[in-house]
Amino acid sequence: MADSQRMILDPAIRDWVLIPIMIVMVLVGVLRHHITMLITSAPKTPQLKAIRESKALLRGMRLRTLGNSIPQHAFASRKAYLADAFEKGKYIKNPEANKETSTPVNPMSDPDMMEGMMDGMKKQLMNMVPQMVIMGWINFFFQGFIVIKLPFPLTPRFKQMLQSGVDTRDMDVTWVSSLSWYFLNLFGLGSVFSLILGDNNAAGVDMTAMGSMPGMMPGAGQPGQAPDFNKLFLAEKENIMITPHVWDLEDVEERLLKKYGKTVTKKIEQKKTSHTTPNNVRDKIKQKSSGGPNKRR
Repeated sequence: MADSQRMILDPAIRDWVLIPIMIVMVLVGVLRHHITMLITSAPKTPQLKAIRESKALLRGMRLRTLGNSIPQHAFASRKAYLADAFEKGKYIKNPEANKETSTPVNPMSDPDMMEGMMDGMKKQLMNMVPQMVIMGWINFFFQGFIVIKLPFPLTPRFKQMLQSGVDTRDMDVTWVSSLSWYFLNLFGLGSVFSLILGDNNAAGVDMTAMGSMPGMMPGAGQPGQAPDFNKLFLAEKENIMITPHVWDLEDVEERLLKKYGKTVTKKIEQKKTSHTTPNNVRDKIKQKSSGGPNKRR
């Protein structure tokens, strides 16, 4: 079957279709990088209150996820402090703006959010316009061209991806059309751009700018609205209050001995019962049933 589908490409296709598309893609990527750097405004230094406001939520999340690595008293003190701070709004940047009696703030009036939205729109524009121009150029001049054959076999599922614009059923899947060659260069020239322009470049396709709105935070609500940190803090306070604590180092000596096949000696058990105080009803019952540390011998 490989012999029946053997084709010989004209060397002119390599010189006038394959290589020019790749060179144009590289040059357009370099030009897009420099234009993006020119039209993008310099990032501003965030305010200290805004940083404290956003990092306070992360502090509560870390306590809930990593609280089992600290003792009970340390967890309880941090839990009480954060719950009280979230209740009183200690970390809110603008306390007056989050009151129920105040009018809601228009996000369009915030210059920082507007500037972030404009930067995101500029990046999306620089991603979409060159792609539309190059795709139209390839469809107009090189529609239906087969430009290259891949040196490794593929499954038939890759046929639709590698042979876009070529309506054939029996052609081997390893043949690549001109339009598919454009998409392969679009998503595969990232290493070339990193070698030419450095790691943090704007030459490739910015999937983050295309798939998300700038200036927004996770859990901020609907797009175009400023996050209500007062509600977020109250919700985080409830999550902290209902989070239980189970210390990871509880009975670590016995677990270590059991791991290596050792038996727990009575000395360790007596030392443990003599220095530990019951924290709940189950521990009190267990201490009374075992005799307790104050039982007379």
